[in-house]
Order: sequence, then C-alpha cells, then structure tokens
Amino acid sequence: MMTTLRRLTCRIGVIAAIAMSFIVMPAKAQTDAQFSQYYEVPTFYNPGAVGQTDLLRIRGGARMQWVGIDNAPRTFIATADMPLRLGKQRIGLGVIVNQESAGLYKSLNLGAQLAYKLRKLGGEFTIGLQLGMYDQAFKGSEVYLPDGDDYHEGTDEGIPTQDIHGTAFDVGAGIWYVHKYFHAGISCTHLTSPTIAMNVESASGGSETSSDRRFEFQARRTLYFMAGCNIPIKNTLFEIVPSLLVKSDFIFTTGEITARARYKKFLSFGVGYRWNDAVIATVAAEIKNFFIAYSYDYATSAINRASSGSHEVFAGYSLKLDFSDKNKNRHKSIRIM
Repeated sequence: MMTTLRRLTCRIGVIAAIAMSFIVMPAKAQTDAQFSQYYEVPTFYNPGAVGQTDLLRIRGGARMQWVGIDNAPRTFIATADMPLRLGKQRIGLGVIVNQESAGLYKSLNLGAQLAYKLRKLGGEFTIGLQLGMYDQAFKGSEVYLPDGDDYHEGTDEGIPTQDIHGTAFDVGAGIWYVHKYFHAGISCTHLTSPTIAMNVESASGGSETSSDRRFEFQARRTLYFMAGCNIPIKNTLFEIVPSLLVKSDFIFTTGEITARARYKKFLSFGVGYRWNDAVIATVAAEIKNFFIAYSYDYATSAINRASSGSHEVFAGYSLKLDFSDKNKNRHKSIRIM
C-alpha cells in the first residue's frame, strides 16, 4: 500500500507531544532549510548567484532552531563558488551541501552548480543550473505508540516502525542580475518536484521492495525571489544594506526582510523580520579574508512559550582570483555576501 510521508507527518504529530508536532508540521509546509542569514548563502537558493564576484568564496553555517524544544530542527550548510574564464566567456561554478534533522527525520541535499554570464542592461545577467541529489530518511525504529492511544493502533500501516530511506535526482535553476548598486534574482528549487520512494530497510541491511511497505515523500517545487542593495551614507564610513527574500511552494508563501548597517566594510549589525514568525537580530565581522556572523531569532508565534529562540552562526573565507587587470575590481562597489 503506497502511503505518503505527508500522511505520516500528520499522524506522528497527533501522537507526539506538542513540541514534536511543532517540529513535524514545518517539514510538511516547506522542503528547503530555513536560514535567517539567507544573504550569506545566496547560492543555496539560486544557482545563478555562483561566481558573481572575483572571489573564491567558502561558507559554512549551523542553525539551532527553537532552543528548549526536544528534537527541534538542526541544520548545517556548506557552500563554495567561484568564477571561471573560458576564453572571453565568464562562467560560475559552485557546490552546496545541506543537512537537516528534525525529530525522526533527516535530509541531505547535495548539488553541483553551473552559471553562464552575459553583460546585459548595464550589468551582469546570469542563468544558473543545479544538478544533485535529495536524500530523506525516517527513524521508524524509534517511533513509540503509547498504550491506550485513541487515534492509532500498533499495526497502523501509515506509521513505519522500521527505519526507511530514499534518494532522488534533483534539479534547480535560477536567473540572477547584478548592477552597480543592487542585485536581484528569481529561482526554483526541486524543479521536477521529485518523489522519493522510501523503502523499509530489511534485517539484512537492504531494502524491502514490496509495495505495501513503501512510503513516499515529494519535494515541493519552491520559488524564490531575492534582492538587495548597498546604500552609502554620504560623508560617513557607514552604508545601509537592505535585503529581501520571498519564497513560495505554491501552497504556502512567506517572506522576510533585513536591514543591516555596515561600518568600514568591517563590522555590520542589523534587524530582520520573517512574516508571522520571528524578529531577528544579526551581527557580523570581517577580518581580511575571513568573516563570522551570528543571528538570533525571537519567535513572534505561540512557540515562544516553549522555546528561548533560534541561533545561527556562519563563517567563511574568501580568496581573490585575479584573472586580468580589466576584471580585477569589477565588483568593487557591490557586496552580495
């Protein structure tokens, strides 16, 4: 019997404690991981953003969501991207690795990215493609059905009681535009909306293939719009860096906006707001080729009664790539990171 993990999510949420239900429901509402410092890893959302500077950029981050709630989401990400010149043509190359766990769920997203760049409309226009794999696992062996449960029986086929796992091919695409003072892009992850068939692992370590013990998870196609700019404050060493992210899986739509102040391109601090979810405070510092950043989320929803907030840390390294004198300072006036 084919059973979707969406049904599984609802059922686990009913029999678990309130904390567990908070964890599982967002996994139903969104496929991709959530980051308050989305502007630090634009390539995670849009493959068109790779190679947009003359830098080799390496980024790593970790997010602890809803601290104080057991088994709340924990997310890790690593990205790297760089420009490359093939003759007179500029392209961008990148990779992403994203791992997230939430309750009994665990997901892994791996992607290789390629971007083709054109000089158009007074700036640089980029078309990007991402190819990779999306992996899902559920620790069914740790499912507990309490005695006397009014909603489920111990033999409920909608709840796997063994570990299940599956992998699918994944595709993403995006376009990105960089002007002297701003950047913007639109992209789509899980373009083919892949279905991950998750089979119950057999005692021998393989997977049972009978249809009555297979579950499915469908990665929802998700649309993103991201934009930002630099606004220098005249006669000061400060600049204002606003940014925006809107995302939709065509069922749920949400967005967040951030405003940061940066001093001497060294120290920055700011605030953000995620619609109907959280208020965010951020601080970051750059020293030579290194940077480190931290953000704190205070939930504006009822979950703040059980959680002290969410924490997120990013760190990275950038290396200047000097292809030619002509392009040496090509992006001197714009920051995308």
